[in-house]
Amino acid sequence: MTPSNTRPNLPALAKYRGRHYLDDQDYSAEELLELIDLAVRLKALWRTRPFTPFLLGKSLAMIFDQGSTRTRVSFETGMYELGGHALYLRPGEIHLPGKESVGDTARALSVFNNAIEMRYCDPRVLTEFAAGAEVPVINGMVLTVRDPQTGKILVHGSHPAQSMTDAMTVMEKRGRIEGLTIAWVGVAEDVGWSDVLTFSRLGANVRVAAPKHSPLTDDVCRKVRANCDKWGTSLHVTDDPVDAVTTADVVFTQMWWWDEDDAEKERYMTLSQPFQVNEDLMRHAAPDAMFMHCLPAQRGQEVTDAVIDSPASVVWDEAENRKHFQKGLLLALIGIDDLPADPDLHEIGRALLS
Repeated sequence: MTPSNTRPNLPALAKYRGRHYLDDQDYSAEELLELIDLAVRLKALWRTRPFTPFLLGKSLAMIFDQGSTRTRVSFETGMYELGGHALYLRPGEIHLPGKESVGDTARALSVFNNAIEMRYCDPRVLTEFAAGAEVPVINGMVLTVRDPQTGKILVHGSHPAQSMTDAMTVMEKRGRIEGLTIAWVGVAEDVGWSDVLTFSRLGANVRVAAPKHSPLTDDVCRKVRANCDKWGTSLHVTDDPVDAVTTADVVFTQMWWWDEDDAEKERYMTLSQPFQVNEDLMRHAAPDAMFMHCLPAQRGQEVTDAVIDSPASVVWDEAENRKHFQKGLLLALIGIDDLPADPDLHEIGRALLS
């Protein structure tokens, strides 16, 4: 497959119109690279043309049942830069949860909007919502669901908008993903699972070192290995962070804990401590290795200041690219009906119409 930043022309993109984006594993590697292509072109255009009104008169509904900085702001700002409008909706302000069925809410919002982004704690609600929606639904992150008695994982969380942004960032910095080695260190839920799935689908070798309370589950391992089999790459799971990062091209981590009130927090934080990404650990990675973090970061816990503020860190490029990848995603899924009058928009416009 040709690296995204070397393709001379955008591919035909009309085939994406109307599709949901719940899991990037529903898309082929070639399709994911095409979406990155579009995002890269939009970012290049944005440098000289911040306002590119492809989606004039279009609306995006954004449902958040938990707080958000990057996801909310990047979707809302991105939709504005495309000429559209975004509505921020919180449960309790709409008839979710409980006052109306999930399917009826999805149907109602489909009447008023051209796409719906949803961040919801329970992945099962996202799936039910998408089944009832008549416009594209985008996964803005769902959290892992565990049995409250046993702690067993019932449904996996995911954040494919973040993991594809990460892939876009690596593509920008290295020109390829195929053949690189990525290392995930620490809590491996939600974003971690999405990253190893995305990067394995795009041809990277994957290494994971995670604490026992947050493992790479059998289901995720099975999917990653299936991706690796197509490329001849590998998955290596270990309990030793040094083993995971040795000669790695990219090192990832994320926050260890979200719920400040959970009684298990202190125990899990103690179990996670050996997996901190610090200067000593990064010395085992490749000399030009990059450090990535989806943010927010709890500095001094999962990562030290010396790493996140180092020249190896690309976390702010990664954060900025959330907007650019999601603009490409919105544009591909919503689509356009006519070629824009502005000649500067014609290359992307023709691809969207073909």
